[in-house]
Amino acid sequence: MANLNATPQQLDKLLNVVSAKLGVSPDSLRRDLEQGKFDAALKNMKPSEAATFNQIVNNPQMLEKFMSAPQAQALYNKLTGGK
Repeated sequence: MANLNATPQQLDKLLNVVSAKLGVSPDSLRRDLEQGKFDAALKNMKPSEAATFNQIVNNPQMLEKFMSAPQAQALYNKLTGGK
């Protein structure tokens, strides 16, 4: 798997982008994610997207495969400004 260790600044930037897309505050989203709660993200997704998300995060092998895909890496780089 590719190295996904991000700096705190990169994670903050990613969190800000995602929270804006979901319509929730960055602090609320961070707190929920740190607690393993994905309700904020899931309630704003289409049902099919939410089902896919749940399937991926609940399967370590699938999650690793997803995160190592070139498209996921490109999206991560785009959201973090390539830093």
